[in-house]
Amino acid sequence: MSASATAAHGHHEPSKFHIYVQIAMLLGVITGIEIVLIYLPFPKWLVVTGLVVLSAVKFLYVIFYFMHLKWDKVFCTILFFIGLVLAGGTMWALLQLFGAEAGKPLTAMGLLLF
Repeated sequence: MSASATAAHGHHEPSKFHIYVQIAMLLGVITGIEIVLIYLPFPKWLVVTGLVVLSAVKFLYVIFYFMHLKWDKVFCTILFFIGLVLAGGTMWALLQLFGAEAGKPLTAMGLLLF
C-alpha cells in the first residue's frame, strides 16, 4: 500500500520527532531505575550487573536513534563498532598497565628493585 493510500485509510507512521521524544522518555525512565537501583539493598554484584545492562541498553538506543545508525548503511555501523572495540581494548590495556597492582614496587627477597 502506498503512503497516500495508508494516509487515506487513517493509518499513519509516527514522525521521527515522536520517536525521539518517546526514546528520550524511555532513557529518562531507565536513568531513574539506575538511580533507584543504587540505593536498593541488593548484593553489589547484582547492582553492578544491572547498571551495566541498563547502561548498555541506553547506549544502544542513543547510537542507533540519536546518532542515526539505524538509518545509515551497515558499513557505517561496522566502522562504529570497530572503533568501539578498539577504544574498549585500549582502555582495558591502560587499566592493566596503570592499575593498583602495577603501581606497587617490585621486590625480590625483601629488597626493592629499581
